Amino acid sequence: MLLFKEIARTYKLSFTGLSRETWILSIVMLINRSGYMAVPFMGLFITQSLHRPASDAGLIITLFGVGSIMGSAAGGKLTDVIGFRPVQIVASIVSGTFFLFFANITHFHTLCALAVVISFFSEAFRPANFVAIAAYAKPELQTRSYSLNRLAVNMGWAVGVSMGGLIASYDYRLLFYVDGTVSIIAGLGILWFLPKIKDYRKALKEKVKGIVVRKPWEDAVFIRFLLLTAVFIICSFLMFRVVPVFYKEIWKIGEFEIGLILGLNGIIIALFEMVMIHKIENKRSPIFFIVLGAILVACSFAVLLLPFGSPIVLGTLCIVFFTFGEMFALPFINTFVMSRANEFNRGQYAAGYMLCWSIAQVVGPIAGFFIAERYGYNTLWIVITILLMISAYMYRLMKQD
Repeated sequence: MLLFKEIARTYKLSFTGLSRETWILSIVMLINRSGYMAVPFMGLFITQSLHRPASDAGLIITLFGVGSIMGSAAGGKLTDVIGFRPVQIVASIVSGTFFLFFANITHFHTLCALAVVISFFSEAFRPANFVAIAAYAKPELQTRSYSLNRLAVNMGWAVGVSMGGLIASYDYRLLFYVDGTVSIIAGLGILWFLPKIKDYRKALKEKVKGIVVRKPWEDAVFIRFLLLTAVFIICSFLMFRVVPVFYKEIWKIGEFEIGLILGLNGIIIALFEMVMIHKIENKRSPIFFIVLGAILVACSFAVLLLPFGSPIVLGTLCIVFFTFGEMFALPFINTFVMSRANEFNRGQYAAGYMLCWSIAQVVGPIAGFFIAERYGYNTLWIVITILLMISAYMYRLMKQD
């Protein structure tokens, strides 16, 4: 009984002390991600509902990636100019509105244009949200605030994808209606509940007078960090793009079992990340935990090289290693990014980081599948493992900066 009380107390402490605004942002993100169900099924919508060839589906998905790269850059810059609150509101409402239009369009070239516009505004939301968390969080609770946001993202993603499969089995167009409506609700939620910062632009202009604000591309340490992080995220992205195909084609694991194995990622994060961050936050430097996370993710891909054992057991071990690596690395990557920025350039720093994710969406799957098809899956796992270990070593060297 005492053990359960201690566990309950630890969980309670993990969630206490966070600001009201941090909770609002995380709840909005939970709502936003719960409706994020159209994009994962975009390829199937193009091929199954519109009866277009797979190449057309690939083009639409690529255009979503292109739009997201532009949206990350623009969203970060606008955040520094007009503030994170209006950027989040406008980005959510506009992207949601265009999603509603998308459901009723069948002309392919119009769909291509809409794909760029929707992803542009959807991705512009992320740097603004990232900066908002830093702005409202106490410095000593910043990592835990980002972890709460990640928890909301993962829970919302799990709900959205699960519901998306059910809705898609009935009518693909409903996915876009739901996604668009939820996105608009998220924007209105920020408008109604997130406190407005009075005279934000005026105060920022006054503060910045006579101050030389460092640009992210002038920060050599940050650029080096971004390059390493881009490698880390591209490799990590393949866990949910290429690995499921490997499970099915090579290890002959069924779709239901694959879903359960991948679902462990969200469950482990939901159960343990906040508690873990509460215990280790401020105990060591962010770089220490990022290095540990990169090594664990490398181990997860190395598991796929094992020539013996049950595929289901190995697949589960792989996702467990990956999830704990992700839990160690990503919250502290967020903290490191914001530690290089200040109130005048947070948006641009956040945009630089979000660009890593956007680029990973485009480069990761294409490169991963190309290597797997041309040279085999084992070669791909070896390449990823080596890249992640090199990244871990290079991250470690950054402790000297």
